[in-house]
Amino acid sequence: MSQTVPSSAPPGKQMLSEQVYAHLRDAIMRGDHRPGAPLKPQALAEEQGVSLAVVREALLRAVGEGLADRLPNRGFAVPSFSDRRWQEIAEARRTVEPVLLRMSIERGDVDWEARVRAAHHRLVRTRAYEPAEGEYYTSAWAEAHRAFHRTLLEGCGNRALLETFDRLWTASELARRWSAHRNPDRDGAEEHRRLEEAALARDADAAAAVLVQHLTLTAAGLTGDSGQPT
Repeated sequence: MSQTVPSSAPPGKQMLSEQVYAHLRDAIMRGDHRPGAPLKPQALAEEQGVSLAVVREALLRAVGEGLADRLPNRGFAVPSFSDRRWQEIAEARRTVEPVLLRMSIERGDVDWEARVRAAHHRLVRTRAYEPAEGEYYTSAWAEAHRAFHRTLLEGCGNRALLETFDRLWTASELARRWSAHRNPDRDGAEEHRRLEEAALARDADAAAAVLVQHLTLTAAGLTGDSGQPT
């Protein structure tokens, strides 16, 4: 997880900035602001009924979280889905997560197996889309999805490595939503089922291969590639 830089702003201003940031984050995650769209401080200030200083503080936090770009002489904008950062994050995840998964399969006990099965069941039973939450998947499904992937890796027992997973997951959340929206016919449920099945069968090679393909397809959804590993 990225760390929030302590603010020297007065408590009232800091609270307003938190509220504006939360509103902005939710709007970007819902798809209210398209990839590459400008984020105009004046318009956001008028919309939220706050000062430009409060909005700028919220926008700078969004930049720190990877939800916005600060453009020289052009203000702020939502990142583009073609930005190379998403492919770099995907490459990092394909490097780190299969290693953690292999460690989990080797070290995980029966309680880990039970947690993996429960996390997968929750994911399957959670609605991915609700009209009221915008065109991207719901916050409830996003959390169930995160919990399933993290539970798969928790059997490794290494907190430092799991913190690396947490940071990469947060950094890739926006790209993950865009990819799902651009590839509506992708059968993510089947990919998750295969991942759970291979992990609980203690087949490390198969589980790692499924995970790599799963991550590759997500990254490929932002480039238009087939997504098939080479």
